[in-house]
Amino acid sequence: MALYARSGTTDVKILLVEDDDGDAKALIRAFAKANIGNPIIRAQDGVEALAYLKGEGKSTQPRPPILLLVDLNMPRMNGIEFIRALRADPDLRRTVAFLLTTSKREEDMAAAYDLNVAGYIVKQNAGVDFLNLVGMIDSFWKIVELPT
Repeated sequence: MALYARSGTTDVKILLVEDDDGDAKALIRAFAKANIGNPIIRAQDGVEALAYLKGEGKSTQPRPPILLLVDLNMPRMNGIEFIRALRADPDLRRTVAFLLTTSKREEDMAAAYDLNVAGYIVKQNAGVDFLNLVGMIDSFWKIVELPT
């Protein structure tokens, strides 16, 4: 089995791990506005996202490639705890994750990059920032080989 495979950008699923309904809706609208029709699955927190990625309650795990957009501050399991759990799981450790946050704390940024996030994105203005984020992701997955 190949560790990395080129796939069309339409094959990439997006797992949005976000507890705030307003931010989740704004991100989904930004993807629609940019005419990006990739499937977006939403989890309310890290516990729900891990269950989805592990295929709990289903007969099989979801098929990669999956790109994660993870909020930092969430109930039950925050973004850092979630990414730490991903990196500890042999089947999920290569999953590409971007951390989204309002936090500019150096400690949060260092913790995220210590867990090999693809990017630490500070969300200040939901509309404009999310359109920029969507544009960056669209460019990212067109040129980067995603793990399978």
